[in-house]
Amino acid sequence: MSASLILKQAKSLFLVDFLKVFAALLIILHHLSSYGQIAEDARAFLPGVMNFLFEYGRYGVQIFLVMAGYLATQSLTRFANAKFSSQNLLRVIINRYLRLFAPYVAALFFTILCAWIARFWVNDEFVGEQETLSQFLAHLFFLQGILGLDSISAGAWYVAIDWQLYSVLAVLLISFSSYQVLIWFLSIIAICSLLYFNRSNQYEAYFIYFIGSYSLGVLAYLAKNFSDQKIQVLAKFVLIAIGVIIFISTLHQVWLRNFLAWFVALLLLLWGNATYPAVGSEAHGLKSSVLRAITWASPRSYCAFLIHFAFILLANTLYIGSGMHAHESGLIAVGLMLGVVVCSTIAASYLYRWVEIPSAKLKT
Repeated sequence: MSASLILKQAKSLFLVDFLKVFAALLIILHHLSSYGQIAEDARAFLPGVMNFLFEYGRYGVQIFLVMAGYLATQSLTRFANAKFSSQNLLRVIINRYLRLFAPYVAALFFTILCAWIARFWVNDEFVGEQETLSQFLAHLFFLQGILGLDSISAGAWYVAIDWQLYSVLAVLLISFSSYQVLIWFLSIIAICSLLYFNRSNQYEAYFIYFIGSYSLGVLAYLAKNFSDQKIQVLAKFVLIAIGVIIFISTLHQVWLRNFLAWFVALLLLLWGNATYPAVGSEAHGLKSSVLRAITWASPRSYCAFLIHFAFILLANTLYIGSGMHAHESGLIAVGLMLGVVVCSTIAASYLYRWVEIPSAKLKT
């Protein structure tokens, strides 16, 4: 293992990196099992695996939401003792928008191009109609869900929700002078979201639908890392109390995504600060390779999430345009799915290096 990679691992958190990579891969596989002729033929070949990914792969979003809340709190608690400033608050919200914007727009342009190519051969609802200028502008300002417009890419909605959630959390963490009051207020919102808003599709374009899972990540960070011991104790109590409420709610109806979100928050509470397992600089083998892969893939997971839908479009275009679909071969379909994962990984690396890293300098 190279010295630079060892240094990067020393500065990174293993569980955080692993969950980011795992959630991104799970969502990519879920979309592969959901869209196009490839998904249908692969399901006929591996019905158990494809049905599992279709039904449960979407729960990777819960992992992303809890992780996002955890990491957002890590960056925002630096304002805990600062005097409230509307300028600072606005700057934080705008900088988050800029942080998400550049790779998101680059992925949108690439997806639009791939969809244009796909429409020549693929007659399927998931390809969508030709994009309009108003639709594209709505995506630029993360308003497509609120305006009821079709999404250009399968992951675009999450970026919009992430910015909403981060903005709301910034308002709360920077505006509240008492973190005790903040935790109680956040817990009430989280419970309302988990037990009511998150169960109605009419709210899914708004932060309130997702803030329950997001808040669990917030509480996990405060319970583990906040400087004030009293805040840590209160956050732990509230986090456990919400878990009890989730369990009691199953007497009425079981919602696995709530259990998963709480379980991920618990993992972060227990091992969120765990560093990478020690591996010598001369070590080889499976363990070293896996750790290197996680270290490499973690910072690129956002780009992979953004870009993968374009390759699903291209794979289905190739499958149908070349006539391979006439064989109804599940083996070919699964091979193309693996190709999408590989191509998405390579493209994500370039998107990360050429767009995301340079755009990190865009700040107000």
